Amino acid sequence: MTWFEIIILAIIQGLTEFLPISSSAHLILPAEVLGWQNQGLAFDVAVHVGSLLAVMIYFRKDIYRLAVAWFSHGLSKDQTTDSRLAWWIIIGTIPGVIFGYLMKDWIALNARTALVIAITTIVFGLLLWYADFKAKQVKTIEKIGLKETLFIGCAQAIAVIPGTSRSGITMTAGLMMGLDRESTARFSFLLSIPIILGAGLLSVLDFLENVAKVSWQELLYGAAFSFVAAYLCIFLFLSWISKIGMLPFVIYRLVLGLVLLYIVLG
Repeated sequence: MTWFEIIILAIIQGLTEFLPISSSAHLILPAEVLGWQNQGLAFDVAVHVGSLLAVMIYFRKDIYRLAVAWFSHGLSKDQTTDSRLAWWIIIGTIPGVIFGYLMKDWIALNARTALVIAITTIVFGLLLWYADFKAKQVKTIEKIGLKETLFIGCAQAIAVIPGTSRSGITMTAGLMMGLDRESTARFSFLLSIPIILGAGLLSVLDFLENVAKVSWQELLYGAAFSFVAAYLCIFLFLSWISKIGMLPFVIYRLVLGLVLLYIVLG
């Protein structure tokens, strides 16, 4: 890859991992549409590490508070708000782990195409718009219960399909369950930590089993640019989402999906 490709792909990963527009779709598209060289597994791992570090550092106080609460009260009858939220993050991760493990190979062989991305981008974009438009948005993150957790967790499992967007589908599910925009975004970001960490570890194992010559400098720059882009994205998204809503992202998804359909079918 050229340095331009490295920087652009890293920024794309950092921005789209947490915006409701699908990071996997945007990392596939340069190779599918622009003819860029496939960035490879090692680079994918590096930019995901950058995104993971960004969300963990941004929510470091929350992570510490939830971890302390879970170890203190998680296994007792006297649950606190924080220990329950920690349990919801653990439980909400399980459907994605199971579905991702069972479907990983099939998805890699059959669903990583521009046509699939175009369709899922449009369909789940419209679903996001419907959820944002119709949602009551009355619950805060402290009001999340088992029902909301399972619904959002099962929705996250669908995100293994490229173009769905992990953050997009979990926010859609959260809005459908009555969460306000900021709460559904915060829960989506917290829920992303174990799933990104798990996926990253699996990718590392795959990489180690198929060791190839890599440029560590390229990987370092990729992780660094992804980190900066992801951190800024989280900060700005949480600052603006209550005001702007999901419509700008819905419009972007529809335009992107239609352009892709034109390229693929035209």
